[in-house]
This record gives sequence, C-alpha cells and structure tokens, in this order.
Amino acid sequence: MKKIYLEVKRIKKGNTKTYGEIAKKVGASARVVGVALHKNPDPKNIPCHRVVFKDGSLSNSCVFGGIKAQEKKLKQKKTLK
Repeated sequence: MKKIYLEVKRIKKGNTKTYGEIAKKVGASARVVGVALHKNPDPKNIPCHRVVFKDGSLSNSCVFGGIKAQEKKLKQKKTLK
C-alpha cells in the first residue's frame, strides 16, 4: 500500500489519475488501489480525491465524503469544469 500512497501523492493539484493508471505504476490491480485509498491513513497528505474511474466518474466512497464532496474538492483545484 505504501507504493500506492506514494504514487497518489505525486498527482499534482489540478490533475487526476485513474485507479488503473495508479495500479499499472505500482504493479497492482485497480481494485487493490481502490481498497488502499478507502483505507487512506492520511487524507490530508494523500490526495485520494484526485483518483477517478477510467470513464472519469467519481467514487461514492465515504472516504471522500461522497461524490459531492469529491467533486467540490476537485472543482476547488480546478480539476473539473
């Protein structure tokens, strides 16, 4: 999981990556990435809200506070239009 968190930390403000992109970088499955981000031990420093599904849709996970909270965070950083 450490590799996943390090990779997510590399996503710059204003950008997103997919679960699959993160998975490919760290040699895991997209599902494993999702589970790791659901257990994010440090949401303030590991910006898991910047990780989206391959179709660009957002997670309904409680980690983000739901879709509306994730969308708000991304819009604040001008990631979504």
